[in-house]
Amino acid sequence: MPNQSSSTLPNDGALMTISEVAQRCDIATSALRFYEQRGLIFSTRTSGNQRRYHSSMVRRISVIKVAQSLGLSLEQIAAALATLPKQRTPTQEDWQRLSQLWHDDLQQRIEQMQRLRDNLGGCIGCGCLSLKRCQLMNPDDSAAGAGAGPRYLLD
Repeated sequence: MPNQSSSTLPNDGALMTISEVAQRCDIATSALRFYEQRGLIFSTRTSGNQRRYHSSMVRRISVIKVAQSLGLSLEQIAAALATLPKQRTPTQEDWQRLSQLWHDDLQQRIEQMQRLRDNLGGCIGCGCLSLKRCQLMNPDDSAAGAGAGPRYLLD
């Protein structure tokens, strides 16, 4: 999405320079330009063609950073952010609705990480690293019926 004109920015907060936003969010200015190019955030331009970000972009950027750290793709993040209003600062209800979009995916990731944590020391989920141990947990390689790879950790 190209840069938004000032008429589409919310009118309820201060505008910040790209360096102010970068410092506040602990992110490189190049990352902000990239996010803007991908339509994840937006700015307006001054008469001197300098970017100005509405203060509400700080929260959007924070959500992007956290979502990326959890392994969500930029496509997933963009789809969720597209549900937020651009004409006003998102409310708590808007953010709650966005979080519901990720709920099931994040719950599945949590469960997978817990299985990995709990089983990694004794078994890699029949990939198979220990034939003697797997004979106890996986007699006759019964896990192979569920598919290739570390089945106990994937499923």
